[in-house]
Amino acid sequence: MIRKKRPVAGACALLAALTAGLAFPAGAAAGEPTGQSAPKVNLVLDVSGSMRAKDIDGQSRMAAAKQAFNEVLDATPEQVELGIRTLGANYPGDDRKEGCKDTAQLYPVGPLDRTEAKTAVATLTPTGWTPIGPALLKAADDLDGGDGSKRIVLITDGEDTCAPLDPCEVAREIAARGIGLTIDTMGLVPNTKLSRQLSCIAEATGGTYTSIEHQDELTDRVNELVDRAAEPVVTPVATQGADSCAKAPALESGLFTDREEFGQQRWYRVELPAGQELRASVSVAADRAVRPDHGVLLRAVTVHGREIVRGEATGNGRTDVLSTGLRYPKPERDDDSDQPATEVVCLVVTHSFSADSGVKTTPGLPLELTVDVVDGPDGSDDVASFGLGRGWWLLGALLVTGFVAGLLWGWLSRLRFAVWRTN
Repeated sequence: MIRKKRPVAGACALLAALTAGLAFPAGAAAGEPTGQSAPKVNLVLDVSGSMRAKDIDGQSRMAAAKQAFNEVLDATPEQVELGIRTLGANYPGDDRKEGCKDTAQLYPVGPLDRTEAKTAVATLTPTGWTPIGPALLKAADDLDGGDGSKRIVLITDGEDTCAPLDPCEVAREIAARGIGLTIDTMGLVPNTKLSRQLSCIAEATGGTYTSIEHQDELTDRVNELVDRAAEPVVTPVATQGADSCAKAPALESGLFTDREEFGQQRWYRVELPAGQELRASVSVAADRAVRPDHGVLLRAVTVHGREIVRGEATGNGRTDVLSTGLRYPKPERDDDSDQPATEVVCLVVTHSFSADSGVKTTPGLPLELTVDVVDGPDGSDDVASFGLGRGWWLLGALLVTGFVAGLLWGWLSRLRFAVWRTN
């Protein structure tokens, strides 16, 4: 479960300023942006009868979803083509066959008219069944055409009620089309059976599953996913980390994928010239059942094993992706320095996920590693460049000013009191 306020989600998170949000230089050796069409997002909302339940911050699930949608519509980037599809919104009867056809495009995928979209959302009333499978098939068709990123965001409070059309199989069918479509899922009820189904749907297309219990979590998560759709489409490059720095693959700026076994470390090497800054981030996904309470550690170390800087994050099992990042600026070399112009930095990824009993431990968990080597900070703009001396001068000036102001105020107060007594 992700609890981030909107300003943080907009800058994006964990690492947020680093994970998938880094700008890669032209001609980067890996992970170059592709696709010129506008990114498309289709929000698929469950409007079945169970959405009447009042268990989200004292309001109904439907009211929480409406409020979240209104905030998301206000924050949607201009370049994103957004649509809204419903499931279970129109048929109130008991005929299962009819109920499983109940999915409709509330607002078509295209340039966003915020007022029109909000008006459409305001009309929704919890009504019928939960045809997740049929809704996903239609939602994928809504996104047809173009080579930009495509994303379905499914929000539901219950499992599919239209078996044997298994929504997991539907998601796999959509993935097999090769149209580059990602499905992210959100469950409004902390239910084990529901979380398994929604996790399965998300995993089939490389998406994410999140359990939601509060309205602000829903708003923040949907906003984050819509923002992510607006980022350039980046194709990760497969690599294979080693068990030591000496054997590690050399990486340049880009986005890389790998797999890491339970209890294993993965090593990578990056060359960092003087005056440059290394920015790196890693995300590890739990693509199977794992125990709660786990962590991810990313370290930058020298070739001799001395740690330079680290980034770490911990989780409790409420979200399926854990991310962290780090920054390491290498100072400019002095002319008379004997330091090498280029330093080899080793990146070490470690995670503490552990598999549930009976769960396969191979292959390892998928990880994404972002590497970016950029110009270091300009010393003239660095706060530290003022130096300690100027800092002490400023502090001293403030102390003297405060002392003098205190003396003057005391003297004036005594003078005023003396005048008052005289009168």
